[in-house]
Amino acid sequence: MALRGDVVSQQTPGDMNIRRAALTLGKRARAELKGQKPLILWMTGLSGSGKSTIADRVEDKLWRCGYHTMLLDGDNLRFGLNRDLTFTDSDRIENVRRTAEVARLMLDAGLIVICSLISPFRRERMLARQLVGEDEFVELFVDTPLDECIRRDPKGLYARALAGEIPNFTGLTSSYEPPDAPEIHLRTDRHDVDTLAEQVLGELQRRGAIARSR
Repeated sequence: MALRGDVVSQQTPGDMNIRRAALTLGKRARAELKGQKPLILWMTGLSGSGKSTIADRVEDKLWRCGYHTMLLDGDNLRFGLNRDLTFTDSDRIENVRRTAEVARLMLDAGLIVICSLISPFRRERMLARQLVGEDEFVELFVDTPLDECIRRDPKGLYARALAGEIPNFTGLTSSYEPPDAPEIHLRTDRHDVDTLAEQVLGELQRRGAIARSR
């Protein structure tokens, strides 16, 4: 099998003396070895909207179809990579940037990467898309009405935020900007998790990103 590299995007490092290393293997070769198209599925939505649950079900279905995947969950990342970040606007922006950078590394490894985090601001989601590339970034809007998120409140966070115990809470005291034109729109108040996961896989199949039988 021929080894091949890829043309990498030109990002400017903090130190202009740094140059990218030229590597023999690139994303294309790694993806060919896995027999799949690398892709990032970026799930955005309010806390309690169902992002993590849907992301987990989508990954499980992809895995059962034979795909190589990785799920980056926003809460889990805050136990490690993003543990130093708070919930100020600036830290939320940095949270998205770091996640997008890690997702891009996994994309270069030939994986299908599922990112599940609130990512409340359109501009930062657009920057994540630009970092990855338009052809390999799919935005999914997990659309759940705020009232329904408050009713569910699986972690008890809305109750605490409404009691004034949690500042800068998205949807209440910090803004959430829904996507204008997501590639996939998921309505959790109308469909169950399995149906929504099938909607995601069906759309990916329609786009030629996956095949259900491998």
